Amino acid sequence: MEKMPGSMSIIMNTNNLLFLILVGSAVAAAAGYLGSFMVIKRMSLVGDALSHVALPGMAIALTFSFSPILGAFIALSLATIGIWYLGETSKIYPDALVGIFFTAALAVGILITPEPELLEALFGNIEKITFIEGVFAVILSLGIISAIHFISKKLILGVVSEELAKSMNISMSLVNFTYLFLVGTIVALGVRFVGTLLMGALVIVPAASAKNISRGLKTYYLYSIFFGIASAVGGILAASYFHISSGPAVVLISILIFILTYIFKKN
Repeated sequence: MEKMPGSMSIIMNTNNLLFLILVGSAVAAAAGYLGSFMVIKRMSLVGDALSHVALPGMAIALTFSFSPILGAFIALSLATIGIWYLGETSKIYPDALVGIFFTAALAVGILITPEPELLEALFGNIEKITFIEGVFAVILSLGIISAIHFISKKLILGVVSEELAKSMNISMSLVNFTYLFLVGTIVALGVRFVGTLLMGALVIVPAASAKNISRGLKTYYLYSIFFGIASAVGGILAASYFHISSGPAVVLISILIFILTYIFKKN
């Protein structure tokens, strides 16, 4: 029986499964940490919209047979620069700018993505990650976690008062660009196994779950990272066991965690 595109085509051996769990956990940890600031800054839709911007880059990469991660990174970098520049120089609201980039990129991406690879680009296929891509993703994810930790206090200060941050000689323009660039980078890493349509959930949902039960910033950050990792591990194991697509599995586990934390909060 023919399997759906994007689904697990074989039962992975233990070493492959552990490797994919390591890669998925690293990317999800960075995504959860970045997402914690996105929720605080009320920019949740940005992560979702940026993931769609990756589609044209992935389409070009698939067409010319080079790494979809690299293609997504190039597209997201250009979009990040464009959104940041227009946000700094125009009167258009940032969410409107993201919406413009999102709709244009999604339309172009669907048109130019080769049809056999379209579902894979939209929903991901973790089994297609090469060893080099996986190692690169782990190293870069750890670097992103370190970078966001370095600017975390400035980000929070900017949320409280950008005027106060500027009075302390903090360039919020640079901080915001750095943050957007880090978001774009983690999205580029994540779309390979979650897909462009679902990567936004991996950034937003773990942080939203953490917000349900956290009582301070430190625990909020830690829960965001933990729930991201739990979503990735649970989703990859479910995908391997049931031979289903990894992207939807990861997102559904993440949603389940959110529901459980919401119920716990209500009680």
